[in-house]
Amino acid sequence: MTALANLDMHRLSDVLRQRGLDGWLIYDFHGLNPMVSRMLGPAGMVTRRLFVWLPAIGPPQLIVHNIDRIALPEFPGDVTVYTTWKELQQALAELVRGRRIGMEISPENAVPYLDRVPAGVVELLSRLGATLVSSDSLVTQFAAQWSSQELADHRSTAETIAEIARQTIARVVQQVGEANEVDVQRDVLQAFARAGLATEDPPIVAFQSHAADPHYSPTEATSRVLEADQVVLLDLWARPNAQSVWADQTWMGFSGASPGKAVATVWDVVREARDAAVATLTNALDRRTSITGAALDRAAREVVERAGYGAAFVHRTGHSIELDLHGSGPHLDDFETHDVRELLPGIGFSVEPGVYLVGEFGVRSEINVYVGDAGAEVTPASPQQELILP
Repeated sequence: MTALANLDMHRLSDVLRQRGLDGWLIYDFHGLNPMVSRMLGPAGMVTRRLFVWLPAIGPPQLIVHNIDRIALPEFPGDVTVYTTWKELQQALAELVRGRRIGMEISPENAVPYLDRVPAGVVELLSRLGATLVSSDSLVTQFAAQWSSQELADHRSTAETIAEIARQTIARVVQQVGEANEVDVQRDVLQAFARAGLATEDPPIVAFQSHAADPHYSPTEATSRVLEADQVVLLDLWARPNAQSVWADQTWMGFSGASPGKAVATVWDVVREARDAAVATLTNALDRRTSITGAALDRAAREVVERAGYGAAFVHRTGHSIELDLHGSGPHLDDFETHDVRELLPGIGFSVEPGVYLVGEFGVRSEINVYVGDAGAEVTPASPQQELILP
């Protein structure tokens, strides 16, 4: 993501004026708002309330506590240092009075990944004379967009983890009575290390009924040994370094010569739902019409519902991907939340419908999509089409 020193302030100024905003005010306290690290880049320890003002006209401004000033020594703009709460409120009053300002707020908490400003801060700024609106499109355009280097890293990482997934599942489905979930998880982490990739949490490895829990994570106590004719789910995510975006995929296998009608049917439904979301996006981009994450969620969910599995599709279709695995940009969601932010060029996200039959088995297929100027780019380049069998 672009640090403030490299931010296109002319473009930001144009967008702010188009939205009728005097500026974008970014608030943080103890890391509540990831927009600060997105816009300022890495910084030292910041322990007090912090405000970054990005105006439509004029230089950026930082309002920072005296104790924390040393953590941000190279801020490219004006700096106001405060010590007492009275000094902070005076600085804010001079800054916000009579202005219409974008902030990370979401009415009625409709999109929690966007709602980063406490109610008390909203109350204070409103009392000081500010009119506050959501910074939703600003976050999409200036914080969630990938750089060209991040896109290149993502493409490479996506192909690497796809190959790790294919090889891992192809081996595991042949190890009936031997493979167990925890050992497979360790194998994937070792493959990441050999490939020079990093992750924050181990992958999800789930056999049969464990795959019916979308966030199942094996432990030594719960790890299951693979039996014949069982579903194998592998959800893995990684990136080359902490300054790059993630690649996040889910692959499926079956430890038998044929998956049988029940598993095969659910796999077909999930794959078709995945592809329906991508087709909906592609059609909108080809027509040059706007499209939201909520619309793609509905497109995938309609496929699952028509097949009779709607009640078993218990999560959104996809999440924003950027420096955070579950980022602040638009999500593919009209289920858990109502995310009507437009999917704009430069952003990326997952597409991962699933069907979870509790006590039986679960199936999920996950790919990533980057919205480029030329259209939608799916990663990996060759998504899974059939279950991996022995």
